This record gives sequence, C-alpha cells and structure tokens, in this order.
Amino acid sequence: MKAFYTIALLVLSNIFMTIAWYGHLKLKEYSWFSNLSLVKVILFSWMIALFEYAVQVPANKIGFNGNGGPFSIWQLKVIQEVITLVVFTLFAVFAFKTESFRLNHLLAFVLLVAAVYFMFKE
Repeated sequence: MKAFYTIALLVLSNIFMTIAWYGHLKLKEYSWFSNLSLVKVILFSWMIALFEYAVQVPANKIGFNGNGGPFSIWQLKVIQEVITLVVFTLFAVFAFKTESFRLNHLLAFVLLVAAVYFMFKE
C-alpha cells in the first residue's frame, strides 16, 4: 500500500510542479495574467510549488526504504522522473495544442522506461 500512496502522491506533486513551472506560459493568453511582472509570475509559481513540496516530501518519506517504504532513493528518483515526463507530456499535448508528440519523444520515453527496469533490477 505504501507503494501506491507514494506513486499517487508523486503524480499529484508533479501535476502541481508542471503547473508551477509551465502554467504561466499558457496563462499569458489571459490579459489579467499577461500584465503581471516577472516577479509576480515567480511569486504565483512559488505559491503553486508550495503545494508540490507539501506532497513531494511526504511521498518520498513514505516511499523511502530507510523509513519502511518499498523504494530505494535511486528508485524514487527514477519513478519521479518518469511520472514528471508523463504528466508533462499530457500537459503539453492538451494545454498547448501547437505542441506535438513525435517519434523521438516516444523513443526517449522508451529509454526512460528501460532506465526504470534497470533501476529495479537486482
């Protein structure tokens, strides 16, 4: 069950992270947001990133085998990176209609899945 909670929290964390890091690129389409200064955009992103950290830290704490979880620190990092790319891909394809998912992106993801496989191999 700890593995499920860890992965679920990492997915939620990465949703917040993607919105914090890239959401402002989409929000600039709205006049109220496009007029914000860079400092205000950074503060806006930091407010969202606060929620990312509030979920990311417990995910790592629950999942880390040093705390009784099922994953090594290396495995946590690779899982997090794969989740990041999946969440980012969905965000890029659905929020930015001009961005396309190409074959080279798919091949890169296949290699990342291979990295997960090798990370979990004893």
